[in-house]
Amino acid sequence: QVHLVESGGGLVQPGGSLRLSCAASGSIFSINAMRWYRQAPGKQRELVAAITSGGGTNYADSLKGRFTISRDNAKNTAYLQMNSLKPEDTAVYYCNADIRGRSRQEFAYWGQGTQVTVSS
Repeated sequence: QVHLVESGGGLVQPGGSLRLSCAASGSIFSINAMRWYRQAPGKQRELVAAITSGGGTNYADSLKGRFTISRDNAKNTAYLQMNSLKPEDTAVYYCNADIRGRSRQEFAYWGQGTQVTVSS
């Protein structure tokens, strides 16, 4: 069994910052890419950022410069630092990761999501 658990969401004023965490646990052999997605009410889920096991990163064009993805491989954890937050960043943020378990098969796992609300 593998689990992804997000944390760090909450209510923040426009211009503020939040740091999300995504911790993977369970029978993990290795973790390949880790990603953050978000889904706003009435909208499709969209990719926010991705990071490879080697630290290579990719961002949604509209978020470059404000959001930073990172990971700590020793802790099986990914982070999303979000700065200069705007009301339009309000969404449920989901973690996704490609994980090999003891069977050595790779599967994509999702966390339960964490709510981020940007409002004054």
